[in-house]
Amino acid sequence: MSKIRFWTAGSLVAASAAALLTLAPAPAQARDTPAGPVPGQVAGARDVPGALEDVAVGVRGVREASAVLLGVSEVLREAASVPSYACAKDQWPWGCVAECESSGRWHVNTGNGFYGGLQFWHPTWVEHGGQKYARRADLATRQQQITVAEEVLRTQGWGAWPVCSKRYGLSGRVHTVQSGDTLGSIARRFALRGGWQALYAANRSLIGPDPNRIVVGTMLRIAPL
Repeated sequence: MSKIRFWTAGSLVAASAAALLTLAPAPAQARDTPAGPVPGQVAGARDVPGALEDVAVGVRGVREASAVLLGVSEVLREAASVPSYACAKDQWPWGCVAECESSGRWHVNTGNGFYGGLQFWHPTWVEHGGQKYARRADLATRQQQITVAEEVLRTQGWGAWPVCSKRYGLSGRVHTVQSGDTLGSIARRFALRGGWQALYAANRSLIGPDPNRIVVGTMLRIAPL
């Protein structure tokens, strides 16, 4: 069974990451920073002007370095999830799906019963809440069409666009992370067997090493896991 494919951004991303890392303090500074009070040392610090300030500065440096490294990690994950198609630069994967479905014409109505950039069948548009935006998909904005499409992905998966999803290697049901989501809440919402652990295992390459950090807008595979 095919899975959603991801591509690396190549040496350009690696070079950018290396440049960013040079801006952060060396990891050795973090190892040299005391993790807590050391007997006989804290009392002596009161006798040395500026000692406590130096410790505080060191702690801030560690935190700033961690923030920089975390930012680099997130940039690398995002870049690695975008394939090399020219259309992928246009809000992957939706720019590519629209290019395949409608030649990128987000307000097209050819009279064939399918509407908009993602060629919604009208009953699907209605069933997934599209009419709160517009009477038909072609009358809605691009972002509104994408929002409804994200709902379709949760219920029907990429099979709703069988030809175009196959072209770009997209498959399965997908949930786009929203504000306030956690892996646990997503697993409960969709009654996922194996809970958040199974969800994390299936999407670790997108989430990264910390399951408590998921980014709004990330497209997580929810079935099959």
